[in-house]
Amino acid sequence: MSDGGQGRDPALGGPRPGDRRAAEEVPREPGPEPVEEPTRGWLTAGVGSVGATSFFSDAGHEITTAVLPGFLSSVLHASAGALGIIEGVSDALTGVAKLIAGPPANDEDTRRRLATGGYLGTAVATGLIGLVSAVWQAGVLRALAWMSRGARGPARDSLLASLTPREAYGRAFGLERMGDNLGAVAGPLLAGGLVSWVGIRPTLYLAGVPGFFAAVTIAFAAREARRRGRAAKVERRARLQLAALRHAGLLRPLVPVAAFELGNVATTLLILRATQLLETGGRSAAGAASLAILIYAAHNAFAAAIALAGGHWIDRAGPRVVFAAGAVSYVGGYGMFAAGAHTWPPLLLAFALSGSGIGLAETAESALVAGLLPDHLRGSGFGLLGGVQSFGDFASSTAVGLLYAAVSPAVGFAYAGAWMVVAVAASAWTRPPGRGRAPSGSATTC
Repeated sequence: MSDGGQGRDPALGGPRPGDRRAAEEVPREPGPEPVEEPTRGWLTAGVGSVGATSFFSDAGHEITTAVLPGFLSSVLHASAGALGIIEGVSDALTGVAKLIAGPPANDEDTRRRLATGGYLGTAVATGLIGLVSAVWQAGVLRALAWMSRGARGPARDSLLASLTPREAYGRAFGLERMGDNLGAVAGPLLAGGLVSWVGIRPTLYLAGVPGFFAAVTIAFAAREARRRGRAAKVERRARLQLAALRHAGLLRPLVPVAAFELGNVATTLLILRATQLLETGGRSAAGAASLAILIYAAHNAFAAAIALAGGHWIDRAGPRVVFAAGAVSYVGGYGMFAAGAHTWPPLLLAFALSGSGIGLAETAESALVAGLLPDHLRGSGFGLLGGVQSFGDFASSTAVGLLYAAVSPAVGFAYAGAWMVVAVAASAWTRPPGRGRAPSGSATTC
């Protein structure tokens, strides 16, 4: 991702834009040089289709996420422990799938098949949950849906980068993140209406419908990518290629990303904290839960708006500063959750800060990988990033959950906030020393 010729700071690390000496030090795969493309508008039909895909898919699996606790407890008579195991195993498998499916997505043809198949697999497995009669069956289908979700991620992100001009990576990934977060707003709202209208099982069947729309729109994006395919080819290897990723400058910038993800707790803990605070503030249990969920919807709406604005910021300033701003937003949000206000306005602000943090940071992380890596390494890069995100989130939610229960909620959120401070410090540490300006039209990284 270039700085549009403005000579801004690069990503979280790696060579500065226009630093020809640094660029020459990165080993290149054998083969012809990539074909230069003419400058074009960034918001093409293919880029828009990827954003629509994220909206449809997230709306579908958020319907299931919202309904699954009630389905397990009231229909299958399972315990909260069973829900925790199902969600924990599914999240862990998502990270494994991202790591495994990343390297095959280095190949242009394979990434298109992985993206389309992954979205279709998520839709089918999600819809089939409504048919189950045992807890283990629901767990298996949820795991399959989340594995498909993980497998499609590196392919989708590599596909999006191939559809986007280098100078617009921030805006393109901001649009994709906006679609994802808007889906997270629409999904729970649809779930509430559908459960009241048709019941729990039919709602789970219908949860697969948005996923099928997602499979159609990503197939359209894949067709656009195939139509725009480059004439020049380089050797593409279906393995992680850590040495090549290190030479390209990716591993060092992943240090602040890992610190960030170790502080990025599951939003269910934020909802739990808000519900308990509102209840102790004088509301009934049902009233507190309903208001907390409504405020959580505002969290996702803020994440959507900030992701799009942050994408524009990335294209001007580079991912590093936007990533740091996201971590700082989380420090503020976690501080307010730790302080424990019992009224809704401060809690709304805390959710807004957290939503802003994820909207900025996730967009910056994706733009970082797209800008640092050549196309034939992007699948591996996005797979590695996805693995760091998934395993970091799992570790964070586990640690904060234990501290929350064993010590106090304030200590749990203070722990998460401390990791965000580490992420800010680490992003400053990875800032390259070079201060030269990028030449206009530079095709180097962020």
